[in-house]
Amino acid sequence: MERTLIILKPDALQRRLAGRIVQRFEEKGLVLGGMKLMRISKELAEKHYAPHKGKPFYPGLIDYVTSGPVIVMVLQGERAISIARTLMGKTFGFEAQPGTIRGDFGASRSYNLVHGSDAPESAAEEMALYFQEGELLDYAPSGSEWVFPKSDD
Repeated sequence: MERTLIILKPDALQRRLAGRIVQRFEEKGLVLGGMKLMRISKELAEKHYAPHKGKPFYPGLIDYVTSGPVIVMVLQGERAISIARTLMGKTFGFEAQPGTIRGDFGASRSYNLVHGSDAPESAAEEMALYFQEGELLDYAPSGSEWVFPKSDD
């Protein structure tokens, strides 16, 4: 089973899209392993987005993710990272395919509604920034064998 960190960014909450976005992940078969409503501090944002420090968009990104409440969550399931990234769509809403979260709800270059880890290593690092030991649950909801069969490679 794979885990990924997802952040519903301030624009998703301000636009009251949180429930609809979470629903898309759940409908695809991913399971919530942890979730919290919070406001990301500047220090935490700088740690999270450290790989982008020095890039032209970095100051605006920090201002954006710290501008309002967010929901951070861990989703789990087989191929959770690739499934979540496919559901999110391309970074810029105006380039994202219809049917994706960004394609259906986004049009901006700056406000892209959601963050998702891009690899198992970054997922582990990002989850450790937002969740402490013991805060994540590992469980299989009833019926999950109909989403991710044991023989599905």
